[in-house]
Amino acid sequence: MKLLITGAGGQLGREWVDFCQDHGVSYNSFSSTELDITDDDKVDKIIADVAPDVLINCAAYTKVDDAEENKQTALKINAESVKELADVCKRHNVKLVHYSTDYVFSGSISDKENNPEGYKEEDSTDPVNAYGYSKLKGEEAIKNSGCEFLILRVSWLCGQYGHNFIKTMLKLGSERDELNVVNDQFGSPTFADQVVEQTFELLQQNKTGLYHLSSEGITTWHHFSKEIFKQKGINVNVNPVSSAEFPTKAKRPFFSKLSTQKISNVDGVPILDWKAGLQRLLKQL
Repeated sequence: MKLLITGAGGQLGREWVDFCQDHGVSYNSFSSTELDITDDDKVDKIIADVAPDVLINCAAYTKVDDAEENKQTALKINAESVKELADVCKRHNVKLVHYSTDYVFSGSISDKENNPEGYKEEDSTDPVNAYGYSKLKGEEAIKNSGCEFLILRVSWLCGQYGHNFIKTMLKLGSERDELNVVNDQFGSPTFADQVVEQTFELLQQNKTGLYHLSSEGITTWHHFSKEIFKQKGINVNVNPVSSAEFPTKAKRPFFSKLSTQKISNVDGVPILDWKAGLQRLLKQL
């Protein structure tokens, strides 16, 4: 299996490069500066030259708050360019792996009550911010393209590379004795190394369609931060606060838990509890 990885300089892309090197998987990788996925002609040429079996698209516009003021840029990268990727993959008979987000859902408190185990793949989407809308349009474009695909939704992504909540908390915990952290947003972290391992297993089994990748269990940002400090032995007083105390340009869903029921039915795909996943990542860091 020969892979072509886009967005290889990002949190998930760098994890993919590590995985391929560690497991002897044939790959070509391009950071977003080396390959701008909005450059349709260059994308087509590289896919034709590399001739991969699978395109792993890790390139995306991920600045959630900035997307509110840059809606067209978010749509161009997360939807229009993804449509072109899917069309190119269709022409060259390449399977497309694309990562999406929990933000395609409304994340309402009533949804939390109706879906205690988390959103399932077939649940209705209804994004509440521009970023989520752009990612949903990308999903729809892939589904309508006729290409062979895997769309994998992740939530609260954390890994050893790039910026994420765990790294932010570790930095703040080393600087302060007391922190205020939101306690009315519910979800579960998804760990980048597990995402890559699970995706590769799905590819090995020639799976297609839409899957949710996340950890078992549910938490809040407040509880998550307390567990980070507990596992690291850092003494910080963490106060629970409401989202209203941290106003943001983009509305955040109150409920982001993705159900792991479908992926758990795939043989050979272990799913860790979020606390175990955190422990594994903290060792890597």
